[in-house]
Amino acid sequence: MTDPLTATVPARDLIEVLIRRGETIATAESVTAGLLAATLAGVPGASNVLRGGLVVYATDLKSTLAGVDAEVLSEDGPVAPRTAAQLAEGAAHRCAADWGVGLTGVAGPDPQDEHPPGTVFLGLAGPGGTEVSELDMGGDRWEVRLACVHAAVSGLLERLAR
Repeated sequence: MTDPLTATVPARDLIEVLIRRGETIATAESVTAGLLAATLAGVPGASNVLRGGLVVYATDLKSTLAGVDAEVLSEDGPVAPRTAAQLAEGAAHRCAADWGVGLTGVAGPDPQDEHPPGTVFLGLAGPGGTEVSELDMGGDRWEVRLACVHAAVSGLLERLAR
């Protein structure tokens, strides 16, 4: 039986690339609440590269667990580019991984801090620095969260291919 999550994203490809490179990954997830780490863990061989994940759904946990600067949260809010960058960096640092992925956004149905549903920031931290992408996802809560996982896996695969 095919796992519906790993079938919808190139998670297998990402795990294989990380294994070949001898690199590891960790996540700090807000909007996806651990869905990215769970998707990666569903791939055989993930234990060779997945160091762990932080579910930081509550704003205060972004700081206490993932190391996002309290000033950044105060000035920019939980759904912001600098927050996503620091989530990614915090995941890599706190889990001792080569790569960190940070996801923060609004799944809906209501806006948050003037951000409409589907607004997501993806942070990727690793060798060469940290990059942040702003994503505009459509659909209901589940569809937004699945699209975030797909974007994170695809985005990291693209970065690894450079």
